[in-house]
Amino acid sequence: MTADKRVLIGRVVGVYGVHGWVRLESYTEPRTRIFSYQPWQVASTRGEAEIAGAHGRAQGRGLIGKLPGCEDRDAAAALVGATIHVPRAALPPPRHGEFYWTDLEGLEVATVQGVALGRVSHLFATGANDVLVVRDGARERLIPFVPERYVREVDLVRGRLVVDWDPDF
Repeated sequence: MTADKRVLIGRVVGVYGVHGWVRLESYTEPRTRIFSYQPWQVASTRGEAEIAGAHGRAQGRGLIGKLPGCEDRDAAAALVGATIHVPRAALPPPRHGEFYWTDLEGLEVATVQGVALGRVSHLFATGANDVLVVRDGARERLIPFVPERYVREVDLVRGRLVVDWDPDF
């Protein structure tokens, strides 16, 4: 894990009212925790800016937020589509046996027999479990992230993940 790695925690999906409030999509759990991780690094079509002091609340099934310097509907509209990142170091350490997806991305993946399968490209959730997308250039494997059953070892220091998986599957 590099100290300067950024983690995507949300994005601006719309405007709310006429006073510069925006609708947010949060990737944090719970969703309102997005306001705890600051300053934000906001990337929009206007460029990137570091923003501290954003606040907001749950509104219906979504979130609304107020960003400093965003005072009217036009300014809010200019942020629609912007992504919100924070430095990885701003996030609390995961509990024992838990991992941030961003920390798993890029890890080398090998079977318990030592057969190299590639690197973790990304992960996605299925509802039942998360799934590792492992690519080696020639092929892509989808491996359920189920500790002890398929995922036998995660070594963030050495940058590798050991799985009990048939290399031909």
